[in-house]
Formats: sequence, structure tokens, C-alpha cells
Amino acid sequence: MPDTPCAPVILGNEPGSFPHGVLAERHPAIIRQVREAFPYGPGQHRALDALLANCAGGGIEPLPADAHDRDLWESWGMPGHVGRSWFDVPWLWAESYFYRRLLHAVGYFTPGPWQGIDPFRPFKQAELDAPGTDRELAALDDLAGRPAEEQGRALLHGSLWGNRADLGFRLSTGEARAAAAAPGLVADDSDALWTLLDTSGTGTLCLVADNAGRELVPDLLLVSHLLAHGHVGRAVLHVKPYPYYVSDATTADVVDALRRLVRAGGAAAGHGRLLWSAMADGRLAVRAHPFSCAPLPYRDMPRDLREEFASAAVTVVKGDLNYRRLVGDRQWPATTPFADVTARFPGPVAALRTLKSDVITGLDARTEAALVAREGQRWRTAGTHALIQVRA
Repeated sequence: MPDTPCAPVILGNEPGSFPHGVLAERHPAIIRQVREAFPYGPGQHRALDALLANCAGGGIEPLPADAHDRDLWESWGMPGHVGRSWFDVPWLWAESYFYRRLLHAVGYFTPGPWQGIDPFRPFKQAELDAPGTDRELAALDDLAGRPAEEQGRALLHGSLWGNRADLGFRLSTGEARAAAAAPGLVADDSDALWTLLDTSGTGTLCLVADNAGRELVPDLLLVSHLLAHGHVGRAVLHVKPYPYYVSDATTADVVDALRRLVRAGGAAAGHGRLLWSAMADGRLAVRAHPFSCAPLPYRDMPRDLREEFASAAVTVVKGDLNYRRLVGDRQWPATTPFADVTARFPGPVAALRTLKSDVITGLDARTEAALVAREGQRWRTAGTHALIQVRA
């Protein structure tokens, strides 16, 4: 983005800031939650205790020499950060590396009985099986009788606001209470998004998923609607290759969500069966690229992923983390044009995001001034506001 001035990278070293709170409070709380959720053995308990102590005041440690992805993390900047405080490296990098270290501590990648066991699965399952999910799925029966355009717009907003279900956001702080406040869109380019999706059933939608459970379900419902009504001919759902950021979706979470839809009955089951069939015939594919867990912005994506996004009718990027990676996790002025900071993304792109971190672009000055006057800076992080932004 040669014409866009560079803004400072967001760090976590300012006491009282949102990033500092994540590193100092949320990460220790997540370690404790994971420790209590499984009957781990002494080895995992020692490793979790060591990670907790290291996060509190130690220097960043390298991955073991035999780690299967050490070469990747070295290419993603690990050597330059080893020995430094978690608070003094880019916040995006520190957050991402924390979850990689947490997986190492519980033996997720190590051959043995705990290999491949998602440490966040109990939290994901509890949410997916919650009574609130039943109520949301039952509402689809009423929606089914509405005009297709009305259904589509309702499902788009369901996908957008489903991001409030982020478990990492809710597990460790009091922010769930703040999210009960009245929601509001700070930017709405939904008409432009529908224009991009009017591809007469021939284009491909790439949807970069964020959270599992009660966010992934409405994402899948939106995909089902787009396939059923000829907006796209094919959809590719990009998920994480391993558990990440507590609630980020993996392939296993996609399967759980589809099963949840099918067994729900009514209109929800119809969507579930359509998606199940679409996966069988290739109209819906799941992709778990290693770069999905990279601590880097999308401008640094590898060539194969760039080519895939470039060929899509539109790539829809879901959630707060993906937004930070899309625009760059920097202290942009809120009025920085969204088109400028996404100029290097290959192909048309849309962001659907509930605001739960400081970074924001694409606002007009009056909107920002009104938000600041009413709420200070809390509107950026409380999960009470959202946006739909598009760069065609």
C-alpha cells in the first residue's frame, strides 16, 4: 500500500491498554481454564505452570528443535523475538505465539494419548449445545417463509453478529456484560457486498471463518443460502489447521456444526443437509492453510493462497483477528480509508467484524466523533458495535 502512510504497530506494553490486558489478564485466565477442563497429567501441569510464569514476566522462548513447524515459525519472525518480553513484540505476534506455546504445553502435537486433543473443545461444545442455539435455529422456520432477499439480509446480519460468541472474549473478562448493550453498525457496505455476490451462480466465495460454535453455524447458514439461491456456484470455507485463539474454527468444528444443524430439525436441518450434500459434490470445500495461523498480516500471504483469493468473486473475512490481519494490526487513524489499507489483498474483499480490539479503519469523521463523545474509546473493544466493509 505505497500511498498509505505507515502507522505504528500495536504492542502490549502500555499498562491499561486493551492489548496489555489481553497479555496480562486474559492469557493467564485461559491457561487456568484449560488446566481445569481436562484431567491432564503432571507433565502437562508443569508445562502449563511454566507457560503461566513465562507470560507473567519471562522472555519469549523458542519452540523445541524438533517441533514440526519450527521452520515456519522461524520464517514468521521467531528468532528476532526470542528473549524479549511478550509485551514488547507486536501484539498480533505475541497473541498468536501464545496459543502455539499453549498447544505445546498440553501435548497437542506430541505423539501420545493427548495428541490432537483440542484443549478448547469443552468450551466450544458447551456453547454449541446451549439452549440459546436451539432458539436461534428454531427462528429459521419463520424466516423460511420470507422473500429470498429478506432471508439473505437476515442471514448476513446473523453471520456478522454471531462474532459476539467469541469464547476467548467471554471466558476471561467481564466483557460479556458489556456486550449486552444495544448493538450498532459503525460502517455498512452490505449493498456493495450483495453486488459482488450477484454472480449468477458461477462465482466462488471464499469465506475466512473466525469462531466455531454459535458463530460458525450462522456462517454456514449464510453459505447455504448463497448456494441455494444461485449467488455463488461454489464456496470455500477457510478454517484453522489446529486449535487457535480458544474458539477459532477447525475442520472438526465444521463437522460438529453441520451435525448440529442436521439434528436440529425443521429449516435448520434443511440447511444442514444442503451443506452436507454440497461438501460431497464439491460445491462447498474446507481449506486449512498453515498461513491461517501465521502471526502476520495477509499482505504477507504465500503465493498459493494469494492466487486462490484472487480467483474468488469475493473473499469474506470474518471476525476481529482476521480484520487485524487484513488491514494490519497498527494504530491507524479511524478515518484511514479501508480501500487503501486493503489495496494489496488479491481480489475483492469484505470484512464482517464485531469490534473487540483497537484497530479500526474506514470510518467517516462524524461517526468516529459521535462514538468517542458517547463512549470514549470503549466502543472499539466492547463487542457492542460491528461493521461491514467492502473493497471491490
